[in-house]
Amino acid sequence: MTSSVQDGGAPLVKVRIPPVLRDVVDGARQLEVEGATVGAALDALFARFPALHDRLTSDGKLSTFVNVYVNADDVRHRDGLATALGETDTVILLPAMAGGADQGGPTSRAGTVSTVWAPDSA
Repeated sequence: MTSSVQDGGAPLVKVRIPPVLRDVVDGARQLEVEGATVGAALDALFARFPALHDRLTSDGKLSTFVNVYVNADDVRHRDGLATALGETDTVILLPAMAGGADQGGPTSRAGTVSTVWAPDSA
């Protein structure tokens, strides 16, 4: 039987990358990294892709505009970056998007964005 956890080490978890960040991860939609917690998984990801670290952190901390989910749960409602991960978990990075003047994009009649980004099933 093959396991993603090597010799009692951290689980190998999936991290989904939204289109807006793919330019700094060689175009990858999803990556696998080791990490027993969300913070450890992000550290492993940032070690592989320093430009991603630069885009998502400020003063050594994850920027407030970055939303992080484990499966469908916002980690702010769990244990934050200390949220434990298992080998079936998927971490989703979702930077907040701000809008400017109406450019004819996907808005409702009230002018709110209806869809900015939805995780794809791949």
